[in-house]
Amino acid sequence: MKSVVTIGLGYIGLPTSALIASNGIPVFGVDINQNVVDTINRGEIHIVEPELDGVVKTAVEKGLLKAGIKAIESDVYLIVVPTPFKGNHEPDISYVEAATEGIIPLLKKNDLYIIESTSPIGSTEKMKDLIHSKRPDLKGKISIAYCPERVLPGNVMYELVHNDRVIGGIDKESTQAAIKFYKQFVKGKLHGTNARTAEMCKLTENASRDVQIAFANELSLICDKANINPWELIELANKHPRVNILQPGCGVGGHCIAVDPYFLTSHFPLESKIIGTAREINNYKAFWCVEKIQSEILKFELEHSRKPIIAICGLAFKPNIDDLRESPAVYIAQKIKSIYPDNLIYFIEPNISTHNRFEIRKIESITKTDIQFILVGHKEFQGLEMSNPYSFVNL
Repeated sequence: MKSVVTIGLGYIGLPTSALIASNGIPVFGVDINQNVVDTINRGEIHIVEPELDGVVKTAVEKGLLKAGIKAIESDVYLIVVPTPFKGNHEPDISYVEAATEGIIPLLKKNDLYIIESTSPIGSTEKMKDLIHSKRPDLKGKISIAYCPERVLPGNVMYELVHNDRVIGGIDKESTQAAIKFYKQFVKGKLHGTNARTAEMCKLTENASRDVQIAFANELSLICDKANINPWELIELANKHPRVNILQPGCGVGGHCIAVDPYFLTSHFPLESKIIGTAREINNYKAFWCVEKIQSEILKFELEHSRKPIIAICGLAFKPNIDDLRESPAVYIAQKIKSIYPDNLIYFIEPNISTHNRFEIRKIESITKTDIQFILVGHKEFQGLEMSNPYSFVNL
């Protein structure tokens, strides 16, 4: 039976590892964080994702899922590490490179190497060249492919199985080898292509969503000045049979939509005008929310001759998850914290218990506040009786 090594045990790497192991395939997961490794080896998880805990526990108990800080020899290697961007929004693939460097001595004839990490166009070919430069004996003897994930946090375990996947190899043989591998645990359709197209497909999907969200956010800015309820407007506009406008929010966050468009704008600045403008609009929306919060605070002070106790409701980048990566709500919370007395701000995030910058309050404490700013539409906020709610999202 073929075995798998997964490099990276985060929000995608761990669910992927658990899913593969649940199909009877031995998986060894690698992470540089010893605490993450120890947690998984106990059959526990370090992230919040429905159904994941049970799958991990069962896989560990059956001996099909193990974790460590260093890779071991295997037949299939999945690279599922972060690909952030540098200060100038230049993509950083150093984690992918480091993960690849770590397994090069272990590679052997007929092995399969797959990158799942979101990567700039041409990254798979760069890793092929890196492998061949260190192991020329493997030229034409291993399969190398790219297969991005396209899952929604909060529904990852279902979507890993049922979503279609785009799989691009450096050659036709690599594409077919990767398709054969994913067929073991994916029920969605597997669409073969080349590595560059697969890389571009991932970036295209998230840039497209970013542009659509930017349109909704821009509408909300216009509606604010025109004294129009943006959510009522969008609901009515969507009655048109060919219109489907998304909901505005306080910005765009997460490890994909808020990051991936920069992989295109940094390499193709002259050609990515709409994509770049969408990024600017969605980033500006968070600045605008800070200004609106300040305005509401000032209005309360003028009316009541005292500073209000305010609730910042939600810190995650989307509803009903604990993931704070690139969250515009975190940026907004930090800005308000820097200009307003700490003892008058209640930070409420139902999906986490502690944070290194904010004192997280229980949701019941919301009744002690004068104004509630709803940044993220968590289910816990729906139906609550609030004294003076101000929503930046559609609950």
